[in-house]
Amino acid sequence: MGLFGALTTSVAGLRAQSYALENISGNIANSQTTAFKRIDTSFLDLIPDTGNNNQLAGSVATASRETNTVQGDVQKAAVSTYMAISGDGFFVVQQPGGFTDGNPVFNGVNNYTRRGDFTLDKNGYLVNGAGYYLEGIPIDPTTGNVTGSVPQVLRFGSDFLPAQPTTAVTYRANLASYPLTTKHDTSVPGSELINPADFTANPRTVGTPPAPYFNNSTSGTAVSSKLTTPTPISGASLLSGGANTDSIITNFAAGDTITIAGSPATTITSTASGGLDDATHIPVDSTIANLLSKIDAANGNTTTPSSVSATGVVTLNTGLANDLSITTSNAGAFAALGLSTPATANRIGGGTAGTGTVIGSDLQNFIAQSVSGGATTAYDVSGSPVSLQFRWAKVDSATLGAGHVDKWNLFYQVNPNATGSDVAWQNVGTDFTFGANGQMSPAVPSVTLNNPTIGGVPLGNVTVNFGASGVTQFADANGNVQVNDIRQDGFPAGQLQTVSISTNGRVVGNYSNGRNIDLAQIVLATFNGPNFLKRIDGGAFEATDESGGALFGKGGKIVGSSLEGSNSDIADEFTKLIVTQQAYSANTKVITTANQMAQDLLNVLR
Repeated sequence: MGLFGALTTSVAGLRAQSYALENISGNIANSQTTAFKRIDTSFLDLIPDTGNNNQLAGSVATASRETNTVQGDVQKAAVSTYMAISGDGFFVVQQPGGFTDGNPVFNGVNNYTRRGDFTLDKNGYLVNGAGYYLEGIPIDPTTGNVTGSVPQVLRFGSDFLPAQPTTAVTYRANLASYPLTTKHDTSVPGSELINPADFTANPRTVGTPPAPYFNNSTSGTAVSSKLTTPTPISGASLLSGGANTDSIITNFAAGDTITIAGSPATTITSTASGGLDDATHIPVDSTIANLLSKIDAANGNTTTPSSVSATGVVTLNTGLANDLSITTSNAGAFAALGLSTPATANRIGGGTAGTGTVIGSDLQNFIAQSVSGGATTAYDVSGSPVSLQFRWAKVDSATLGAGHVDKWNLFYQVNPNATGSDVAWQNVGTDFTFGANGQMSPAVPSVTLNNPTIGGVPLGNVTVNFGASGVTQFADANGNVQVNDIRQDGFPAGQLQTVSISTNGRVVGNYSNGRNIDLAQIVLATFNGPNFLKRIDGGAFEATDESGGALFGKGGKIVGSSLEGSNSDIADEFTKLIVTQQAYSANTKVITTANQMAQDLLNVLR
C-alpha cells in the first residue's frame, strides 16, 4: 500500500492544486468585475481507517469557500442610477425569459446580485451590466408611502406628474424694528408708520377704528437777529425793528397778512406799532412768541406749542385738531424767521376705519409707507403660476409712549395693475404685535388667505405658516424685512426626465418642473446562509435549501452614485498562485520518486 498510496495521494494532490489554480485564475480574471465575489479553496484531508500505531497522513480533497459576505471597495460613480450596498444584502433582480415586441417577458423567478451598475433602458427598466432587471416596491407619489411589501420589476415611463395647487406657504422673517420706508423721517416720531389719513380707504385690518391724531411738526433754518453781534433769534425777538435791535432781518409791515388754512381758515393781519393785538391782528413791533401763539390758536393747537430753539430755529407744530398750512403776503419777512412759504405739516394718524384693502388710487402711498416682505411663485389647480408677493406695514410703535405697542400688518398683492377703486393689495386680517423681546405677543402661528385671486388667477385657501416664533422684530440697520424662508407646496405638471438613487435607497424621479419625487423603494434581500447561494452568470445568485429563503426588510445601506468593486485582490491571488505552483511541483516530485522506487523493485524481481 505504501508506494501505491503515495502515487494515488500525489495524484489527488495534483487534482486539488489544479482546482485551486482554476479558482485563482478566475479570481484574477475578475479582479475588475463589478461586485465580483472571489472563490477561495478549502483543502480537506482524507484519512484511511488504520490502527493507532499505523496512522497515515492520508489523501486530500478540495471544496470551494465562498466570500459572498466579504465586501469590495465602494467607490463614487458619475452615473446617478449606479448604486452599491454598504453592509449585508443583495439586490433583488430578474432575468427575462424572452422578449415580445421588444419588451421583456419575466418568469417570476427572483435572482440576487450585488452588481449595482444599473441604467435606465429604452423601456424604462433599470438593467445592470449583466442584463438583470432591478426589483423594488413602488411608492405612491402623493403620499410618499410604499404601495406593497412584495418586490416587483420596476419600470418608469415618461408619465406626467399632475399639478398640485398651493395650499400652504412656510414663512420666516425678521421685521426691522424701525422700517426705513420711503416716507420715514428719523426726526419725526411715527413717520415710519403707515398713516391711514393719507389713504382714501384705510388699509388696516377690517374694523380697525380710525387712528387717533398725533402732533407733527416742521422746522425752519437757524437765523439771527439785527444785533451787531450775530445772535440767534428767540421768542422775544421783534417782528420789525431798526438796526442793531433784537428783531428779524426783514421787517413785517402794517397790512401784511399770514393765513392759517385751518378749519375755518384764519388770517392774521399786521398792524402798526402799538396797534390792535387780538386773535386776528398783531402789531409789527410784537414778538415772535406772540406770533407763534396766534398761529397755534388759529390752527387749534392746544397740545404742543410752536417754539424757537436756542439756536434760532422756529418749529411749527400741528397739534391734534388740524393739519398745518401757512401762507403769507410777505415771504421775505417769513424767510427771516427761517421759514419758507407755504409752511406745511400733516398730523400723524387719522383717516377712516380699516377696510383691509389697498385700492389703486392709494397704491403710491402704500408702497411709500411699507416694506417688501418677499415673494414666492404659487400655483392654481391647473398648475398655472402666479407671483404671491407680500409687504409689511408698521401701524403702531411703542416709541410713541404709553398706550402704544409695536404692531404690524401683512399684505399680499391681488392686482398689480389696479387703478382707481380696484383692490391692489389685501390685508391678511391679523395684527402682529411684538413685545420688547422682539417676539410676537400673542403668537400668530398661521393665517389663512381665503380663496385669494392673484392677478386674475383664483387660488384655493392658502395657509401661511409662521411657526411659534417664525416672525420676529429686531433692530436691523438696513431697515427692511429679512426673509429667512419662504416656500410653498404647489407645483406645475411635469414629465419624468431622469431617475436617480437617493441615500435612503429610493428611486427618485426628476421631473421637468423641477420636482424630485420618490417613485420606488429598493429592497435588499438577506439570507441566513449567504455563502450557500448558488452562483449563476453575471454576478448573480440563486437561493438554495442551504442558503434559506430571502429575507426582506433587513440588510445594509444603499449608496447612490457608487459601485462596489471586486473583493479579489491581485496581490493576494499572486501569493496563492506561487504557493499553489510550489505544491503542485512537490506532488509531481513525489510521483517521480514513487515511480523510481517502483522501478527499483521491479529490477530486483527480474
